[in-house]
Amino acid sequence: MAEKVVVALGGNAILQSGQKGTFEEQMENVHATAVQIVRMLEAGYEVIVTHGNGPQVGAILIQNEAGSSLVPSMPMDVCGAESQGMIGYMFCQALRNCMRGKNLIGWEPCCVVTQVEVDPNDPAFLKPTKPVGPFYTAEEAKKRMSERDEVWIEDSGRGWRRVVPSPDPKRIVEGQIIKHLFDERYLVIACGGGGIPVVRQKDGTYRGVEAVIDKDLAGERLAQEVGADVFMILTDVPKVAINFRKPDEKWLDVVTPEELRAYEAEGHFKAGSMGPKVKAALRFVEGGGKRAIIAKLDSALEALEGKSGTQVVPVKEKTCVI
Repeated sequence: MAEKVVVALGGNAILQSGQKGTFEEQMENVHATAVQIVRMLEAGYEVIVTHGNGPQVGAILIQNEAGSSLVPSMPMDVCGAESQGMIGYMFCQALRNCMRGKNLIGWEPCCVVTQVEVDPNDPAFLKPTKPVGPFYTAEEAKKRMSERDEVWIEDSGRGWRRVVPSPDPKRIVEGQIIKHLFDERYLVIACGGGGIPVVRQKDGTYRGVEAVIDKDLAGERLAQEVGADVFMILTDVPKVAINFRKPDEKWLDVVTPEELRAYEAEGHFKAGSMGPKVKAALRFVEGGGKRAIIAKLDSALEALEGKSGTQVVPVKEKTCVI
């Protein structure tokens, strides 16, 4: 029986370091990523795709600010939805083009603009930490804080930047729809950028909130809800490392949750980089998933086959030999 895989793409799948972010650049990167996804389908894996949106939603926020004197600017949840639609369009087109002429019967790419429920009482709302949007002067930032009840911080000497909460994902609102499409052999692109954060109100209705959900944690939640066998995070490094970029650096091949938690407790995984990826991988395996993988984008199929990447498994005896 084919393994069901949720693939969480890192930012390098859409925008490479040093690029300006033109549509042409991003489309070229998405096409290269689509080639990797199609390789997985050809090998018999069933795939759902989720992705980041940081640079794209940041650009939309800047565009909102620049045009605010002409048209009303949109809140962050709407900007997130816009980015999901844009990136979903690029992936759907690239995947269709890459699948053309291949014997992939039944697989049709589609994008689901996805809402993700968070707890309105999540402690993250009391301590915003996630930087978003452009840099401003101290004077401009203080004006925004006084006028709009926003939180701003000075960011490493580069200027002042707004920070928003990063609450934990609790439920994928469109989860059952995505699972149905997945079961019917649709190649779904969902939960882009961690999903649109929403809270459920006392009357059962939803409303969007200005926050950013970590994309890997949202991807893990999606993997649990659709019953995936494998949760794979693709990034720009080949494996998880301890003592990263130090003389005694060590790359991890096959690890159990117990081993990974011990490394985590020793402080090997930074909050702004590998930390959320390790946390998401641990959640998936400890929640009953068969295997979580953290690997480099261009070796995605090899990682699924157990030949590369860091493989997080319940017990080592059940994994492939690397």
